[in-house]
Order: sequence, then structure tokens, then C-alpha cells
Amino acid sequence: MLELKHIDKTYNAGTVNEHELFHDFNLSIGEGEFVSVVGSNGSGKTSMLNVICGSIDIEKGSVLINGTDITNQKDFQRHRRIGRVFQDPAKGTCPSMNIVENLSIADNKGRRFGLSRGINRQRIDFYRETLAALGLGLENKMDIPVGSLSGGQRQALALIMATLTPIEFLILDEHTAALDPKTAELIMELTDRIVKEKKITTIMVTHNLRYAVSYGSRMLMMHQGNIILDKSGEEKEKLQVDDILNLFNEISIEVGN
Repeated sequence: MLELKHIDKTYNAGTVNEHELFHDFNLSIGEGEFVSVVGSNGSGKTSMLNVICGSIDIEKGSVLINGTDITNQKDFQRHRRIGRVFQDPAKGTCPSMNIVENLSIADNKGRRFGLSRGINRQRIDFYRETLAALGLGLENKMDIPVGSLSGGQRQALALIMATLTPIEFLILDEHTAALDPKTAELIMELTDRIVKEKKITTIMVTHNLRYAVSYGSRMLMMHQGNIILDKSGEEKEKLQVDDILNLFNEISIEVGN
């Protein structure tokens, strides 16, 4: 279980641009849940992910994984248990290195580096089989620099790299936003398959309301640092895109837009 307890986060504290985003923010995510998160820009979606991953500091509160307080852990320590895929495919891969080298880096996550070879040749067949299952032909491009791949291919690779080693949580930060519609559909199908096969607890921030409704077991809507909608199970299954759009319109009217 992932728990955020009594989180306070203020940006630019003590300046004219001071902005309190989170005040006594609380959230619990159960093991095996696939949670989609929507909300307007500035609602706190990505900041929430950054709090979980340790990318930003908080003034108050705690972050717990299965009862263990990780609030003071550095981001690289948390990433032994958390995989993250960003909106920009370049953030999840190393463009100057080939596919095998990228997968080897991911395969060694959390391990100590010595003087042994970085690439375990005995794992190459496993890498090839894993890539072949994607249906993108990447198994035939294993020696090609990742920077020469398409955005969709790189994002698929980033997703594989994030889940290659056993992790407890997968964080998806608008991971289809930079892709064309056809490629985005492919990446979402791949995401759903990996999450179900590996039974990974997943949090997906997305601006695509159809994805938020169609995928996952729970959906949250955020606004001004608060959760204003939380649906799971049968309630989520009954949700329609129009329901979410109507709520967005109500919020827009309330804030004077």
C-alpha cells in the first residue's frame, strides 16, 4: 500500500509568488490498484507524483510504502521500488546507447557496480524475447542507438525498462501525451498488458479522459491540490467521458473561466 499522509507543499515560500498547493493532503492506494489521475494544469497531478518519487521536498507529512516511512529517502533510493515513465521518451532512455545497453542499465538497477562487464550476454536472448512481444520490430534493432528510434518505440522501450526489474509501483507521468494517436493507443494497450501481467500497483496521470475512463480500476480528479472525485470498482465502470467533461466545465465556471 502507498500512503500520503497530511502532506503540505508550498512553492516559492516567502516570496510574492508563494503558492500553497497541498495542505493536509491525504491519499491511500491499495496493492494492485491501477489509478488514473486527471485534472487541469496546476491541479497538483505531477506534483503528487514528484512527492511520491522524492523529486521535490515537502514541508510536512509523510510518504509510506507498506507501512515503511520513506519520506526522507532520496529519489534514487525510492526508485529501487518505483518505476517511472515520463512524457518525454528521452527522459527514460539514453539516446547515445543502443537498445541492449539501455536494457542492461535497467536490468542492473539497484545493484552495486564493480569491474565486471555492464552487459550480461546471457540475458540478451531474454531481451530479444521481451522486445519481440511488443510487435514493434525492436528485437531486430538491438544494436541501433536508441536516439534513432521513433518516439513510440522509445516510449515502449522506456516502459519495458521501468518494469524490467521487480518493482512495487509504476508511475506514468502523461506517458502518451507526446505521441501521435495511433502510437498512443499502442502504448496504452502495452501498458495495460504489462500492469496486468506483472500485477504492478500503478498511478497514471493523463489528460486523455477516454484513457482515464477506459483503463484502470480507480480514477481520481484533482483540482487546486485536492481530490474532488474518487471512483473505483463499479462506480468507475459506469463513468463516461461526458461525466468528467461536465465536472471540468463546472470547475471552470466556479473559477471564472
